Amino acid sequence: MNHISAIEKPMYQRNRIYINAEEQEKMKNTRILIAGAGLGSNISECALRMGFENITICDMDNVEVSNLNRQNYKYEDIGVSKTSSLYARLNSINSTAKVQCCNVFLTESNCSQYIKNCDIAINTIDFTSDAPFLFDEICMQHNVTVLHPYNLGWASCVFVITPNSNSLTDIVANSESAEIEIVNHIIKNCDKNTDIAWLKQALEDFRKEKGTMSPPQLAPASWLS
Repeated sequence: MNHISAIEKPMYQRNRIYINAEEQEKMKNTRILIAGAGLGSNISECALRMGFENITICDMDNVEVSNLNRQNYKYEDIGVSKTSSLYARLNSINSTAKVQCCNVFLTESNCSQYIKNCDIAINTIDFTSDAPFLFDEICMQHNVTVLHPYNLGWASCVFVITPNSNSLTDIVANSESAEIEIVNHIIKNCDKNTDIAWLKQALEDFRKEKGTMSPPQLAPASWLS
């Protein structure tokens, strides 16, 4: 049987010029672990369509109606596990890809078994526990680079945590909340010529909200991530 390179597959023919054959083949064989199937639901589809064919996604949540304004799910998915809904969607796009969707909550006892088999990790775990920080720590122990994408409503950003860089804990240590401290960090370190008045206002308005509502997020930033 003749080997067909990734770039020769009809699905990826229009990636040409932007992505060469060597890059396409490397993407195909790169093992991606996505922790969290919220923002991760959009990222996983984009990655699959680009040509990443070795993707593992871990999450234990079910789809809720509040997810539908920005996450990659349908009304019919409400009440169903995010991993099963997402697997069905990704498999309908490329049934030959190696996609694993694991209905599991990542903890100190099971993180390593998933991290040790990946080349790149994407951390989209909610800040409702210490799980996102723990995930990063174990990735650093395994010499795995972690991407942290964030939905900022009208924009998005990605933190890159390498085994030799500062950790997420360094950024949000002793903060009022992880989400607020991350946005503060972005505001403080953003290029001075970038207009971020809208982001400062959003942060101020969020701080004024009473209760424990999750931060506001929009669909455009989920797809930008």
